[in-house]
Amino acid sequence: MFEGVLPAIITPFREDGEVDEEGLRGNVEYFSAAGVAGIVPCGTTGESATLNFEEHKRVVEIAVESARVKVVAGTGSNNTREAVELTKHAEDAGADAALLITPYYNKPNDRGMLAHFRAVAESSDLPLILYNVPGRTSINLKPELVAELAKLENVIGIKEASGNLSQISAIIEMTRDEEFFVLSGDDGLTLPIMALGGKGVISVVADVAPRKMVAMVDAMLKGDLEKARRLHYILSPLVSALFLETNPIPVKTATGMIGLAAGPLRLPLAPMAEKNEMRLKEAVDLLGEVA
Repeated sequence: MFEGVLPAIITPFREDGEVDEEGLRGNVEYFSAAGVAGIVPCGTTGESATLNFEEHKRVVEIAVESARVKVVAGTGSNNTREAVELTKHAEDAGADAALLITPYYNKPNDRGMLAHFRAVAESSDLPLILYNVPGRTSINLKPELVAELAKLENVIGIKEASGNLSQISAIIEMTRDEEFFVLSGDDGLTLPIMALGGKGVISVVADVAPRKMVAMVDAMLKGDLEKARRLHYILSPLVSALFLETNPIPVKTATGMIGLAAGPLRLPLAPMAEKNEMRLKEAVDLLGEVA
């Protein structure tokens, strides 16, 4: 079972555009000490779309070497062969699980979706967490498909970022007889998703405020709704600010503000508009003690 807060970590780059390996190690050590349950390298927040294969694999290796918490490696692709290769590598590197996004751009039908995830599951013994984010992929992983995939031995959960609470409730209801969990993929919906039975969050906000996010999720896991609600609203301005522009533009900017290794974005992502960066700085400052 994976429960709690797992930051979807950024990939820091040097000014010459190469991966900042030393900075990445420092960031991973920071999160390991912040009480999180695990980290997720090479997801959307880690600019995986602009990492080449060698960089992707190296980032996963560094995360595994540096972390004192669980590592869930992003290994998804819209090319099933690539997803298989990256998942096998993550297993060999020592990751604890893999996060697999639905195949974007291709927009496969339901049979294709099932065959894609089955192919990855059959290629590795690594526990697999599905990732549904229709706003990015233009395709939705339906509850019925999730329930079918949950029957596979090493498909253990889903990061749900559809924003559809009715769908998320249906997934939880339809997988109750399986050893299967739901993690929020939307920071702002973590509290209601956990109220429905979710077990935590793969979080962008936790890159900037890991301890406060951990405190909120722990409160929900313990049934302390009043405390969780209070922390939800404390974090709310930062949640909003971190999505003023396309993720990970704001969070990479914010991690630089608090002194973590960040560096430049890779094209086609570009720096924040000045007015939005000012709003982000206000939200970071409003939070007080950042961690």
